[in-house]
Parts: sequence; structure tokens; C-alpha cells
Amino acid sequence: MDKHHQQQLPVAKSSRQRCSEWVFRDVPSDIIIDVDGGTFSLHKFPLVSRSGRIRKLVAEHRDSDISRIELLSLPGGAKSFELAAQFCYGINFEITAANVAQLCCVSDYLEMTEEYSKNNLGSRAEEYLESVVCKNLEMCVEVLQQCENLLPLADELNIVPRCIDAIASKACVEQIASSFSRLEYSSSGRLHMSKQPKCEGDWWIEDLSVLRIDLYQRVITAIKCRGVRPESIGASLVNYAEKELIKKSILWNQSTQPTVDPLSGANSQERLVVETIVSLLPVEKFAVPITFLFGMLRSAVMLDCSVSCRLDLERRIGSQLDIATLDDLLIPSFRHAGDTLFDVDTVHRILVNFSQQDDSDEDMDDDSVFEPDSPPSPSQTALFKVSKLVDSYLAEIAPDANLKLNMFIAIAETLPAHARTIHDGLYRAIDIYLKAHQSLSDADKRKLCKLIDFQKLSQEAGAHAAQNERLPLQSIVQVLYYEQLRLRNSLFSSYPDDDPKPMHQSWRINSGARSAAMSPRDNYASLRRENRDLKLELARMRMRLNDLEKDHVYMKRNLQRSTSRKLMSSFSKKIIKLNIFGHSSSRESSSPSKQSQRKIQGL
Repeated sequence: MDKHHQQQLPVAKSSRQRCSEWVFRDVPSDIIIDVDGGTFSLHKFPLVSRSGRIRKLVAEHRDSDISRIELLSLPGGAKSFELAAQFCYGINFEITAANVAQLCCVSDYLEMTEEYSKNNLGSRAEEYLESVVCKNLEMCVEVLQQCENLLPLADELNIVPRCIDAIASKACVEQIASSFSRLEYSSSGRLHMSKQPKCEGDWWIEDLSVLRIDLYQRVITAIKCRGVRPESIGASLVNYAEKELIKKSILWNQSTQPTVDPLSGANSQERLVVETIVSLLPVEKFAVPITFLFGMLRSAVMLDCSVSCRLDLERRIGSQLDIATLDDLLIPSFRHAGDTLFDVDTVHRILVNFSQQDDSDEDMDDDSVFEPDSPPSPSQTALFKVSKLVDSYLAEIAPDANLKLNMFIAIAETLPAHARTIHDGLYRAIDIYLKAHQSLSDADKRKLCKLIDFQKLSQEAGAHAAQNERLPLQSIVQVLYYEQLRLRNSLFSSYPDDDPKPMHQSWRINSGARSAAMSPRDNYASLRRENRDLKLELARMRMRLNDLEKDHVYMKRNLQRSTSRKLMSSFSKKIIKLNIFGHSSSRESSSPSKQSQRKIQGL
């Protein structure tokens, strides 16, 4: 700004007086304008030459020498009006991303259009917004920040929608460019995509975290519509939540349980953030870490978020519960003092969601699902993992004196019977519960111990249960019975030739335990495997039978040939013995005739 413009710059009083009187040093002011945050003493001519609104208001005060105008609803307050007044006075200033939104709004409010002056403030600001701001993602984010205090006028002037659309377009272009940069040729000459380094092409994630939650929601919704990867959207949500929740509060600190007032203003804002982020989560699995989902669930429980928000989180967690840890499930209870230490109701609903999840995405053709040599189905593997997790969780919450028996049983019974191949973990949890709740009646103890399948206890757990005085007598008898059967079966297995009947009985018991530990899907796979083995064995037997038939025909022919040869040789031997032709063909055939001749001569 040159010296001439500095001289023409209106001088303002101290900010403590909450007013800003502008006067030329050589010309007295003839108009007073009141705006939010200040009062300006200016001159009519430069203002009415560019502002249609001020021109109309001045026309209403023609009779008075000094006009006083109130612009209390002017967008941006005193700061925005100061920029507009500088433009009217011809004072140069720079249009930037930090003030272009204010200039657009104030020019619209003051009607600073081309109708009143060429190259007016409105057209200048619009040109900068279109040609500069909308081509740069960081500048669009900065303009959106300035629009937070200019709504709804910034929406009506299409400033916010244009910036949001530009951000979504830039994010999509960056993702496409990142994908193309990862294309490379393999050693075989085939084109493939290399693994993407973390956050490559997603540098915009950090920029969006400065937006207010309502504008951030609109930006993420637009990015979703452009087809940006769910992983990138999930990473942006995690980054935003870390800045808005974790760093500003102690919501996710599991070691402390602060007193939370759901009605306070700060918690209302945090509740809005949690509910909005949950509504923006991608539908795809594993788009965000499961620890993040549990963290959001803790926040939702603490802040008393809407029921739909908590149920959505519980459903998402239930769909991938097999990768959760025990620490994830230990959600503190933020209710009154008489409740349990951990929120068991929430965990119970999560387990129900896991048990009832739709397996339609895993349904395939029988040949592909039940392949004989294929590993166990994902659902069965998940059941095994979750069963261990549930048993560990039950053992962790069992010492709680406020934990009701019905809730303990409900959590244990959530999983199907074939989920647990071994009941050692469940037995340990029940034993801990019995030790912590010694006032249970015998009926409740029997009801609790019915959860245990004593056939599925290991040898060590069975030996412990047989001497456990906390178990009801009926359960101890069952343990002893199955331990005796196990010992008997092991003895008969060592001497299988003594009595085949116990061996059959041992096989039947083990088979029953094995089938009980198998899901219907795996049981069907086992049957298909046995059926295939039987078919292969039958095919081998048919091939062997064909070989035997061929050998039989071959032997029969050889037998016939050898029989005919033997007949011919025996017939020739008889003829030689008769000596029809008067000579012998062999030493053996001539000796009898000689002996007979000797006998005749002796006579």
C-alpha cells in the first residue's frame, strides 16, 4: 500500500471504545454508520457511488445534514464493513482466501454490484473465488472455515456448495492419481497395482479436520458420492475424532471415570460430533479399526447419545467381533453407583448381533464351501475366537458383586453350543462367579453349572472340578462319571483285542463329543468328505475287479493251452509204450521193453 493510500486511510479510535470513526483529515464526515462491533463516521459520496443499499438509505435522510444509518445485520460485522469501505474509498487491499467469503457476503448485503459501479466488489470477489479458490483444496477449506460465521447467506450465495464440490473433486482426483502411480509391470510382464503406502494420496485428511462438524459432514458426504475409497473416508473420520474428542477431553481414558453432565454445553457439542461421525461411517467392514468403534461406543455411552447411534455401533462391532480383544469389551459403566463395574448390557447386545449376523455373504456353492481339504469356514473360526473372548470376559466380570446371575447366564448362552470345543474357560469363569457369590442357592448353582458340558473339560480341568467343593453335588457326580468313562476308554484303547465291545463304545462316545463340537456346516462338510472317500474307494475296487477279471481270462487261456499240451504229450507217451513203429524216442521209454525182452528170453 503506497503512502497516498495510507494518507487516505480512515483513522479509527481505540478498540476499547468498541467503535471505529473514520474521517478524512481535510474533509468532515457527513454520514454515520452503525454496524455490529463498531460505529463508522464516513462520507456519503464514495459509499453511495458503489453501494445500492446505502444509496437507498441515504435517500431517506435527505433533509438532515448528517445521516445516521444502522446496518446491524451486516454479515461479518465491523471487519467486513471495513473492507467494503476501503474498497469504496479506493484503498488497495489484497483479496485472499481468508476474506473472500466475507467480501462476497458483504457485497451482496450492500448491493455492490455492476449495476451501480463497474468492476464492483461483488464481481471482484466472485472472480477470485472461481479462478483461484476453487482450484485449490487448502484454500477451499480455509474459505469454508470463514463461512462458519456467514451462514446461511454463504449457502444462499453458493459459496459453501462450490467449495465442497471442489474439495470432493480434488480428493477424488488425488486418489485416481495415486492409483495410477502404483501401476507397475511384474516380472512376467503383467500390469498390476503395488501396495499403497499408508496415507499416500490422502493428504487432504489432515486439512479437513479443522472444519466445524456440520461443514465437515457435508464435505464427507460429497466425497462419498464421488467414490473415494472407504479406507480413506474412515481414516479421515478417525483423524477428526481424535482432534475433536480425544485431545479436547478424557472421554476415551479407560483408567479414569470422570463425572459427566450430559446437559452441559461442551458435552452437547461432543455428543453432536459422536453422532455425526457414526452416521458417516462407511458400510464396508474394516474401513475403520475396531478399537476406534469401541472408543466411539464408550463416548456414546458416556455422553448419552441417541439410541440409534449406539445400536449402529453395536451392530458394526458385532459384525467383526472375532478381531476384538478383552480390553475392548471392558466398557466402563457410567450409570448410578449401584450398577455393575462394566457395561454388561452393551456387551450382551454386541454378542447378540454377532450371533445373529447375516451370513449371506459367505453363502457359496457347496463344492467351494465344503471342499474336503479346505480350512474351517470363516464363521466357525470366528465362533472359536469369540467363544474364548467371551469366556475371558465372563471371568473378568465374575467377581463383580452386582452382577446378576441371569445376566451372567445370558452372556454365556449367547453363543451356540458348537462354538466351544472345550469348556475349560467357561468352567473357570463359573468357578470365579461361585467364589464371589457364595450366597447362591443350590438351585441357582445347578442352573449355572448346566452351562458346562463336562465331557468337554480337559483332564486337568476335570481333575480340578472333581475336587471343587463349590460345585453342586450333581455336577461333581457328572464329572466323576465322565472321568471314569475317559479312564475306561483309555484302558480299552491300550488293549483293543481283549474286548471289541468297549472299543465300539469308546468310539461312539468320542464321536458324539466330536459331532457336538462341530457346527452343522462342518458336520455336512465331514459327511461330504466321507462320501467322497467312499466313492474313491469304490472306484479303486472296480479297477481292481477289472484287473482281476483280466487276469482270470488270461489264466484261463493259459490253462487251456497247457491242458492241450499235456494231453498231446501223454498220448504220445502211450503210443511210444505200444512200440508201434519199433523204435524208442527216449531212454525212459525203451527200458521197459528191454526188461520185458529179458524176461521172455529167460523163460
